[in-house]
Amino acid sequence: MLKSYFKIAIRNLSKHKLYSLVNIAGLTIALTACLLIGLYVWNEITYDKFHHNADRIVRVTMEYSNAGTVNKTAVTGTRVGPEFKRQFPEVEAFSRTIKGSRVISRGDKVFTEDNVLFADSAFFSMFSFKLSEGDARTCLNSPEKIVVTRQMAKKYFGNEEALGKTMKLANGDEMMVSGIAEDIPGNSQIRFDIVMPFMTLGAAKQDEQWFTANYVTYILVRNRNHIEGLQQKITTFMKGVSRKELFPQSNDYLTHRLEKLRDVHLYSNVGGGIEPGGNIVYVYILSVIAFLILLVACVNYTNLAVVQSAGRAVEVGIRKVLGAHRRQLLVQFLGESFVVVFASLILSLVFCFLILPHFNDISGTSIGFSSVGEPAIMGMVLGSAILIVLITGLYPAILLSRSKLGSIMKSGIRVSSSGGYVRKIMIVFQFVVSVFLIASSIIVTEQLGFIRNKELGYKKEHLIILPIDNKTREHYEEFKSAIVSQPGILGVSGAYETPSFIEWSDGVSAETGTGKKELSVNAIPVDLDFISTLGMQLAAGRDFNRTDLLAQDTTDNYKNYQNSYIINEKAAAELGWTPEEAVGKTLHKGSPGIIKGVVKDFNFSSLHDPIGPLVIFLEPHYVFQMFVRVKGENIQSTLSAIERVWKTRVSHRPFEFKFLDEEYYSLYKTEQRTAQIFSLFSGLAILLACLGLFALAAFTTVQRTKEIGIRKVLGASIAGIAVMLSKEFLLLVGLAILISIPIAWYAGSRWLQDFAYRIELSWWMFLVAGVIGVLIALIAVSSQAIKAALSNPVKSLRTE
Repeated sequence: MLKSYFKIAIRNLSKHKLYSLVNIAGLTIALTACLLIGLYVWNEITYDKFHHNADRIVRVTMEYSNAGTVNKTAVTGTRVGPEFKRQFPEVEAFSRTIKGSRVISRGDKVFTEDNVLFADSAFFSMFSFKLSEGDARTCLNSPEKIVVTRQMAKKYFGNEEALGKTMKLANGDEMMVSGIAEDIPGNSQIRFDIVMPFMTLGAAKQDEQWFTANYVTYILVRNRNHIEGLQQKITTFMKGVSRKELFPQSNDYLTHRLEKLRDVHLYSNVGGGIEPGGNIVYVYILSVIAFLILLVACVNYTNLAVVQSAGRAVEVGIRKVLGAHRRQLLVQFLGESFVVVFASLILSLVFCFLILPHFNDISGTSIGFSSVGEPAIMGMVLGSAILIVLITGLYPAILLSRSKLGSIMKSGIRVSSSGGYVRKIMIVFQFVVSVFLIASSIIVTEQLGFIRNKELGYKKEHLIILPIDNKTREHYEEFKSAIVSQPGILGVSGAYETPSFIEWSDGVSAETGTGKKELSVNAIPVDLDFISTLGMQLAAGRDFNRTDLLAQDTTDNYKNYQNSYIINEKAAAELGWTPEEAVGKTLHKGSPGIIKGVVKDFNFSSLHDPIGPLVIFLEPHYVFQMFVRVKGENIQSTLSAIERVWKTRVSHRPFEFKFLDEEYYSLYKTEQRTAQIFSLFSGLAILLACLGLFALAAFTTVQRTKEIGIRKVLGASIAGIAVMLSKEFLLLVGLAILISIPIAWYAGSRWLQDFAYRIELSWWMFLVAGVIGVLIALIAVSSQAIKAALSNPVKSLRTE
């Protein structure tokens, strides 16, 4: 019997090829989208759960005020971990971590490794990063040890045994491989290629300080139920530290918050961690989108199945005459639904396998196709498939099986129009979603274009960034001179970090005429020619010169030391000065110095943030980035010339460089991914909406067969009939546009509020989205409308 049902199902699918193709295509698209979203959501909600101690590990964040400005960051000073372990018995262990880069060699293999993690000795005991070789308790307990991932071991040692072998740093220090870590799971906020002991950072980094905050600190508590009580103790303890030790003369404070490890990725609103975090809101939104896509696909399939049912009257009638029971008819039609869903499921798995690498690029994840085998994912897939079979098969099956034999043999199966409102509502809903996503994509794309083309206050194009390490800094001036002398070079300078994202926080003070004024600022130490090389503009005063450098006299215990500062317009305004008034004033930042100039405001962080006060101070010893301004033409030959100098002067490390504009654009990876994800799901929503319109157009055409025939007999033109059939659908799309535009306007406005510098929403964005929606509707409906208009009226009336 089942074999017979299967044969009939295949025969019906082959007979109605167009409907079958539309059904399978719609369900395949929906299942593929749901599978991709399901994999993404699973990856997000399982972040860091592979650690055995995940429920006992917390990340310590820092909150402090400076001159009345409250700041929150995920990094802390070096004292937090050791001090909390001494003070609170609830703390079992701690590990301070910081990312860095090192030049590492093994024989003739020399590489710059940018994914090096420095951590305390308890790191591998706290976290469950699997060591295939080595002891987690001792692998970081001395400064000459180093842990590498399996991939790094293969890179440096090939097929040799790596454990116990040595690797060399650029400064000549030899490190012994004390552990081999398996490759890090993709859903880990801590990722590394190499781990080195925290103690190798040097004595200055190991000095216990509350500030100089550059380190992400993790604490392992003895019992997960201790976390809330420990937080209360820390708050009380830090109040005492602030009053007695740090800020005895002011109302400023320093305190620390605990974030559960499992909550950090999706729920933390504190930036500055080891890896960028996610957002639980996006997880919810994508989950809802997946559900809606699946629902829309089911409705489309059901509509088409109902349309097809009108043509199966003879088959159902004959089966009933031959004694078929209602249950048998239900099983048959559910079986047909099962065949369609099963075929769609197989195709969706194939498409998921093919699309997943591209989806990983868009979403910034590294999800493997093997994740489909996870019990939760497999259960979701099979459960969805069964649910779709029931949803899409039951209604048409019940409709066909409950029809009375006499009615069937007399006039066939007549489909009630009572469900028309529901179908129309679904079409409106689909196009509300489609037009909303189209408008949102336009808004995101326009904002990204604005970001790309905005005048930042410095020239980001044609600026090469070279890394400067301690060894290179020993002959920095000679290296700089050699670079300047090359053809195609317009200027060379350096700084602690790039101007696209200045993180150094500091505090300054000045006498303003009305008393002492304290100000929380960002600061950046720079080399000579920084302003001119970066293409910045001065509002008043001058750039640093060699006289300012000579004034930094360190002899006689810094007795005659004189610092020099350049501030931005925002800092001058905060201190109550015009740019002209600021020049020549004394500014205190650790030591007093003279303000030599005021630079015009430039964006030194993400465009999400307004320009704040900034202090630029002359300190070549803090240069970690060299900036090389080159001519716009023959860049490749200029790079070759720079590389030749590099290989001569910086022979201890491979030649590497990046462009400032590329680093600037990298600040907006999240927005770029958002734009791509919106575009992807806009396309899917549009495609499903087209299938929905196609289904409703087909349904309406079947229902109005007699009407169309009579109209043609009475002289109606083909164009008139096509317009009559299309008008209803266009009205539905028009209604959808009217509903979606206010929603898109509101959502776009809310999203843009996250940017201090943003575009203004314009009417044309929503007009374009509406026009695209109408064109899509016309394409979807026109085939059925024209087909109905061209039909033979005699044949149409004969069906009655």
